[in-house]
Amino acid sequence: MVTTNTFTEPIFKDGAFTSNDRGVRRYGLRKVLKNVDLAGELGAKTFVMWGGREGAEYDSAKDLLAAHQRYAEGVDTVAGYIKDKGYDLRIAIEPKPNEPRGNIFLPSIGHALAFINELENGDIVGINPETGHEQMATLNYTHGLAQALWAGKLFHIDLNGQHGPMYDQDLVFGHGDLISAFFTVDLLENGFPSKPGAYEGARHFDYKPSRTEHLQGQWDSAIANMDMYLMLKERAQAFRADPEVQEAMAYSGIDTLGEPTLGEGETLEDLLSDRSAYEDFDVVAAGERNYGFVKLQQLAMQHLLGFRA
Repeated sequence: MVTTNTFTEPIFKDGAFTSNDRGVRRYGLRKVLKNVDLAGELGAKTFVMWGGREGAEYDSAKDLLAAHQRYAEGVDTVAGYIKDKGYDLRIAIEPKPNEPRGNIFLPSIGHALAFINELENGDIVGINPETGHEQMATLNYTHGLAQALWAGKLFHIDLNGQHGPMYDQDLVFGHGDLISAFFTVDLLENGFPSKPGAYEGARHFDYKPSRTEHLQGQWDSAIANMDMYLMLKERAQAFRADPEVQEAMAYSGIDTLGEPTLGEGETLEDLLSDRSAYEDFDVVAAGERNYGFVKLQQLAMQHLLGFRA
């Protein structure tokens, strides 16, 4: 993976691709293209774009329509350049809601997916979701990864730890919301119940060693990320293999969610004429159904905490 710094230098204080200064936008585009060449030379497979300065503190400061047009123009230009050069390289946009800007454009996985859908060269553009960035916005990281996988756009991931909606902490993976980390690993290693299989991309940790740590602490932090992931992988695999868990999942109806609501070959007219689907459907019995989600979650917690083999 290769990325480009378009956020530290003072020239990018109002953004690179969305700066109000056209000269800055041209400079930023040239800098990114230069590093695309470097990525191609090094054989990188992913070019991550984090638009940390693409945003605003004041709503009056931007023509928001033009800002999104310029953002799309920049990403599309880079994607087109990759295609023209024949590089085996894909772009991964990294969403973040805020910090260092008051509000960053493309603040979440959903925003980025919608943006990509409008690009001319969106076929080689995906996303690089970060645990802490989604959790800063009180969003569910695992759900976001699932949507990206569903869309075929999970090109890269940044794993770390975060304690809710505060500054971007970049803690060791699992040192924030441990339950969320468990289900993230469960998804990446086990796949969906209706589509099993491990995620084929790299497991990448984007974390910062705490300032309290010195030389040994740097290595301790790196080891902790890998150790946490491997422990959670072991626990998640045991969770999925547990017969009692499988029974609880069946009781909860998880396996039936994979069945299309409209049957194969069924038309809308067929649905409208099916009295069992509405007129004769027992809404009282359906309303009284117990889904057993709490029991299933408790089984997951028992595996996470090592109380079940």
